[in-house]
Order: sequence, then C-alpha cells, then structure tokens
Amino acid sequence: EVQLVESGGGLVQAGGSLRLSCAASGFTFDDYAIGWFRQAPGKEREAVSCITNRDGTTFDSHSVKGRFTISSDNAKNTVYLQMNGLKSEDTAVYFCAAARYPIRGTPPCYAGYRYDGWGQGTQVTVSS
Repeated sequence: EVQLVESGGGLVQAGGSLRLSCAASGFTFDDYAIGWFRQAPGKEREAVSCITNRDGTTFDSHSVKGRFTISSDNAKNTVYLQMNGLKSEDTAVYFCAAARYPIRGTPPCYAGYRYDGWGQGTQVTVSS
C-alpha cells in the first residue's frame, strides 16, 4: 500500500524559503515517480514538480521553474521540494503523490494522472 507523509510546511514571508519533505513507504521507491501538487482555496489542484526515481529526471511547472527544485534521496525513500523566492500566490496546501513508473525519462506530472496514492497535505502560507 502506497503511504506518503508530507512535512515542512509553515508560514513564511514573501521572498523566503521552505523545504517540504515527502516520506514514502509501502512500495519499491525506485519504481515510482513522485510529484508535488498544490491546491489553493477555490482553485483546482495543480502540478508543481515531479521526479522519476529511476533516473532522477524532473519536470517543473512554468509557475515555479527557476524557484523550486525537486529532488529525491532513494536511500531514505524521501522526496524533497526546495522552495525559494516564495510569493503570496504560492500559498496553498501542498500534496505529494506517487505513481508506478519503472522506466527512465520525464515523469508524468498532472493532477489527473492515475496516481497510486496521495499524502494528507501540508499547508504553506506566504505573507506579503
């Protein structure tokens, strides 16, 4: 059973940084792609960044490219999202999700994809 636990959210001023963690268990980490998504009040869930654990290939959405960096520590079964240059529009609940993807290359990275499990989310609030 895919289990994911996010942590690291909080309140930060605009321009600041946070690092989110997604601890995974219950599946073979290297055979999955993991993505970060976010959902602001009244808005649809959107993809932020995704990574293929087999080879580390990443995909970033246009809105965070150059500010956010996704990475994985396969020894710890954990995926991180380093968020720099935070803006008020980054305020949202951030979720991680995992999909079986035992190949190399660009990971699937959209909210409608058939992910095998989702975490409970962690709140990120950016004050302006």
